[in-house]
Amino acid sequence: MTERSKEIFGNAMSAQVYRKAVNSKKKYAKKFGDDSQADYPVSVEKNAHIGDLLGVMDVRLGNAGEGAKGSGADFDREKGIIVGNIRMGFGHYRISMAIASAAHSMGYTPYWMDLNSYRQTTCTKVISAQNDLYSLGSRLSGRSRLFNRFVWEPMNYEGFRKLSYNAADQKNAELMAAVYRNVPHEIPVVATHVWPAQAAVHAGMEHVVNAIPDNWPMALHLSEGSLHTIQTHYAYQGYRILNGMQGKDVLTPMPADSLIYTGHYIDHELVSNIEADCGARRRRKQNGAPMRFLLTIGGAGAQKEIFAAIIRHLLPAIAKKKAALYVNVGDYRNVWEELLKEIPELKKYSVEHFNQWEQTQRFAEDALTGEVKGVHAFWHENIFEAVYCTNLLMRSCDVLVTKPSELAFYPVPKLFIKRVGGHEQWGAIHSAEIGDGTLECRDIPHTIQMIDLFLKDKTILCDMCGNIEKNKASGVYDGAYRVVELAMRNAK
Repeated sequence: MTERSKEIFGNAMSAQVYRKAVNSKKKYAKKFGDDSQADYPVSVEKNAHIGDLLGVMDVRLGNAGEGAKGSGADFDREKGIIVGNIRMGFGHYRISMAIASAAHSMGYTPYWMDLNSYRQTTCTKVISAQNDLYSLGSRLSGRSRLFNRFVWEPMNYEGFRKLSYNAADQKNAELMAAVYRNVPHEIPVVATHVWPAQAAVHAGMEHVVNAIPDNWPMALHLSEGSLHTIQTHYAYQGYRILNGMQGKDVLTPMPADSLIYTGHYIDHELVSNIEADCGARRRRKQNGAPMRFLLTIGGAGAQKEIFAAIIRHLLPAIAKKKAALYVNVGDYRNVWEELLKEIPELKKYSVEHFNQWEQTQRFAEDALTGEVKGVHAFWHENIFEAVYCTNLLMRSCDVLVTKPSELAFYPVPKLFIKRVGGHEQWGAIHSAEIGDGTLECRDIPHTIQMIDLFLKDKTILCDMCGNIEKNKASGVYDGAYRVVELAMRNAK
């Protein structure tokens, strides 16, 4: 196993940083054990929720002695591609779905490896512990302005930016490599979070692509030994020179062959229907049909206060059939129940599509050409359905209302509410610059102002639709296809 914590792209780490990284690994090994020599058998089976939609096959791990030892015989070694991910919020799952969708459309078989799902492994225990801390920080940031200002924003903006943080992550990732032991090493891996990329490299996987999210360059996302892809030219420049990742130091740049601009990671189903969906938005606006707003509430209901204000403001327009509303609360039904308690009149206008995946798919399909009125609430207990529900609804909505996270890059008109973490603001800046989203609305009054602008003004929506079509023509949304091409080309 190559030592990757002492030097990062030719930049030496101090003895203190290295010791801290080693101690971090020791701490996790002491708490969760070290299964580096474990021999977990592997098998594959069709994903029960998005297997038919996206061709996804799940990679299962068992304990030693459970069934036949995995030899990789179940994998398609010619057309297979591993999509390595973790569940940390919805973002990394959504990017993984985009990669899987593109791969499926190109005739490849996407194999889904969620490193946060193998409960018996040290890998999952380490990831879950860090995920729990991140989720707690995210929730606290929404409740406490002081915590957000002095802890959460600085950590997300500058703390994760440092090479020293990457050094510790690389050490911790050595505890994650065992999950790849019986996966055929010649099959390419596309990782949509850095830990699956680092673990794959440590495990000796031969072709690893690290698909970096966000638009703010951070050392957190570095996985030396893999090919790094990014979605924007701004991010390319920042990553190439490792900008600000060690204070004011001028660092040795990343090699040119380690970093490639691809464009946005978007599902084939969305990219291929951009013209039809934007045309439908224009027609609805011109014909005075209810404007459809899609509210996607991820995590543990972060920013519920903002969404409640939006819903209250829209209810009169919904009553007059000037607006319609989709609300996806993901896999957090309690968020919807809390909204009903806070806004009693919401129930009067609402239809609940709860845990009925086939019904949700039919609704999304019918909404492409049919009429929509009132409020439609969506909750799905399964994580795949909870995440992909937004993707299905995105095509028929007019405006997506979201924080500027991974959804900032999607080809739909967007209204950005206040970010969670300083790094997210750069997603909104990029979207506003290419014309497919608003500026970040950092408080409720400015959010409501933008809602009214969408409702009363024809220019802003139609301009965004035109920009989305122009962006497609220039390849801005082709990132997922390009990532898959790079992964498969390297493997060949």
